[in-house]
Amino acid sequence: MSIFKLFKNIRPFVKKYRGYVYFTLLLTLIGSLLAQVNAFVMKYTVDRIAELLPHADKMKTGMHLLTVISIILIAKEILNSFVTFGQNFFGEKLKIFISKDLAQTIIDKMLTYRLAFFSSGNNESGKLQTRIDRSIDSLTRLIKNFFIDIIPLFATAIVSLFLMFRANFYIGLVGTTLIPIYFFVAQKQAQKLSGWRRTMRGYREQKSQGIISIIESISVIKSFNREDLESSKQLKIQNDVTDNQLQTRKIGFFYDNLQSFIDQIGIVIIIILTTYLVLDNKLSIGAILFHVTLYRNVSSPIRQLQRIYDDMNDALIYSESYFEILKMDHMDEFAGKYIPEKLTGRFEMKNVDFSYPNGNKVLHDVNLQIEPDTSTALVGLSGAGKSTIINLLTKFYVPQKGVITLDGVDLLQYDTTYLRSQIGLVFQKNHIFNGTIEENIRYGKPEATDAEVMNAAKKAYIHDQIMQLPEQYKTRALNLSGGQQQRIAIARVFLKDPPILFLDEPTASLDAIATEQIKNSLDAIKKDRTVIIISHSLSQIIDADYVYAIKEGHIIEHGTHQEVYHQNGVYKEIFDASARSLNIEKISKTID
Repeated sequence: MSIFKLFKNIRPFVKKYRGYVYFTLLLTLIGSLLAQVNAFVMKYTVDRIAELLPHADKMKTGMHLLTVISIILIAKEILNSFVTFGQNFFGEKLKIFISKDLAQTIIDKMLTYRLAFFSSGNNESGKLQTRIDRSIDSLTRLIKNFFIDIIPLFATAIVSLFLMFRANFYIGLVGTTLIPIYFFVAQKQAQKLSGWRRTMRGYREQKSQGIISIIESISVIKSFNREDLESSKQLKIQNDVTDNQLQTRKIGFFYDNLQSFIDQIGIVIIIILTTYLVLDNKLSIGAILFHVTLYRNVSSPIRQLQRIYDDMNDALIYSESYFEILKMDHMDEFAGKYIPEKLTGRFEMKNVDFSYPNGNKVLHDVNLQIEPDTSTALVGLSGAGKSTIINLLTKFYVPQKGVITLDGVDLLQYDTTYLRSQIGLVFQKNHIFNGTIEENIRYGKPEATDAEVMNAAKKAYIHDQIMQLPEQYKTRALNLSGGQQQRIAIARVFLKDPPILFLDEPTASLDAIATEQIKNSLDAIKKDRTVIIISHSLSQIIDADYVYAIKEGHIIEHGTHQEVYHQNGVYKEIFDASARSLNIEKISKTID
């Protein structure tokens, strides 16, 4: 990312606030002129005092001079305070508004991306969050620096240089000569630090992801007494970060001292040259202070160049990540436009192969049919590819080979928003949002009435438990148990009331009584719908109208429960193992 590219990329975000920009530039011009007042006042004061010293009434005239000077300087400071306030306020306002736009733009963009983007190993939640946060922070800091620091500082420096040249060409030449030297030193420092900063970006992402991983896995960590192991992992990252910081500080201090030395040499040269010209009667004695002050107005902004360079390099490094994410080719290019008058729900997969972004091939030449208004069970060991089939049928992913049709139309031609509005999904572990129970259920149908929300909760057998809570439906859903959260997710689907249902271990985290209750509810909602169910529950498998047995991404057997069971293959093996795990013999004797 070059500086030109960076400013080209952020230009659209700044353009809509150009009114603030123009006003800030006007204040900048006024501020740069006010910065020169001190130099002129000092020159005039010293020259006038030098003239007054031989006179007898020097005190009377001198006091008048001091009064005038004081009024000028105080007036200048008052005016300057208003100018500075305006620059800071409007610059900060610009920063805040652009920060909001940058954040919202990337959120809106990511919401359009396929799941392939989020399942990429480099896009883990902690890494993405750090990348986006640091990018927005560095970009907005650069914008603020540009309008509050860079432009005002360099405007002041340019005006000061002009006045130095106007007073004496050689003195102006000294000030001008030091500018490219400062630029050269600052550029060398930036080059030295760029590699370390890029490495630091990776460390920060690892650190953030590590903290999120610890929080999400804390129960597992504690159950295995692995606190020391996790601590040592984080300590290694912390040590890497510390080493990186020490090295960057070392480089920074070296170049800071070098710049300070150049600055002091410049002052020495200005004093020597100005003094010589005063002694040669080419300048007045006040010119010494005049030119030193003007030189300070030139060198001070240039000395801040390194801080600006630091921020600019941070922006260059982190903005790469931001605009990479913003311009990634992960949008749903298969969104389609087809919206039928009515769906019957007949799915067909023909010779489908699929691999995840990490290269893991999950499905091999899969052929299956899902008939409308029937219940189809997908059975297989973990990792066989059952959930992947559901991901493909909902267009979360697109197969690399083969065709998937719905009611005879290629699934890729369907409008994705419409398709997903017709599908209800219940997973083994459903996501509960940070909000109330009511808000989480209503997520299935935002316009639902309170009565509809309560009715959905009743169907999911969670209403009575909700009513026993102090805040009832206003209770934070994240405070509920895992089983209760699962019922909230199922209530969400009941509220949506879709014609197609995909159930991926919907009762896995529920107790026996809750499982029976939910099964009864699911049996009711299955009526006149197309249903695909993934489950290890014998009752739900037996109830299915049709069964597909999957092994290592291949369809091995299919048919009704009885037909597939008597093929004596993988389905029978899984079914018998499930029956044995339930200890059916003892259960039947107990019931007898």
